[in-house]
Amino acid sequence: MKVRTGLGQDSHRFEEDRTGKALLLGGVFFEGVPGLEGNSDSDVVLHALVNALTGVHGVVVLGPVTDAMCRAGDPDSRHYVREALKHMGPLTLNHVSVSIECKRPKILPQIDAMRLSLADLLGLRPSDVAVTAHSGEGLSGPGRGEGIYVTVIVTAVQE
Repeated sequence: MKVRTGLGQDSHRFEEDRTGKALLLGGVFFEGVPGLEGNSDSDVVLHALVNALTGVHGVVVLGPVTDAMCRAGDPDSRHYVREALKHMGPLTLNHVSVSIECKRPKILPQIDAMRLSLADLLGLRPSDVAVTAHSGEGLSGPGRGEGIYVTVIVTAVQE
């Protein structure tokens, strides 16, 4: 059996209500917090996931492919994940671990919804998706409430 692991990271600043953009994390809407800067829906969890998938298969999707999709009118980061999944070849995704650093919003109340959303998007069981969060204790921009930083690790196997 061949096992591959991909690491993905991404971060975005809050827009601070400049456009009224919604905050989406892992496909889940968070109320009471401004959206994130970016030319897409700026779902930083899904962007880090796309980068982690690139770490498994080596095809760069976030940037060259997603920017073209956005210019064509598709700002939905779920579509970017689906595009990255097209390059998995004989590999099967079997586990995803997401770590979120932010002072705001509170992630804990939405962890189960995020796990379900990600599992559905990836064709995994919710038990194969982990989501953790920490406040950053004010030591970084996300820890001071300026934005959100996400790290994702994915594991894929080829039998």
